[in-house]
Amino acid sequence: MDLQDQLKNLFPDHEPSNEVEEFSTEPKELYIQKEPMICKFEKRKGKPTTIIAGYEGEEEDFKILAKEIKNKLAVGGSFKDGEIIIQGNYRDKIMQYLQEKGFKTKRVGG
Repeated sequence: MDLQDQLKNLFPDHEPSNEVEEFSTEPKELYIQKEPMICKFEKRKGKPTTIIAGYEGEEEDFKILAKEIKNKLAVGGSFKDGEIIIQGNYRDKIMQYLQEKGFKTKRVGG
């Protein structure tokens, strides 16, 4: 008994559809601003964090950028109050990545 037969036994009234949904895989263009983005290092609850702030574009674009940074560095992080918070001290790598994408960056703090 294959999977199709098992599904027919579980859901006798269901008729499968042959429609295939298409998703857009086209990358979204991010807004490149004139003012530099601020990249700073802080310790929160005794743990090192890198904070990126100062993006002037749409909040959705900033969330996409946060996801790209987290995936590129393979680290955890979040997006809160218009800031990207990355776990660990990755300030230099993040600044280099942002500059490759065309953003201006400014290092704040030690």
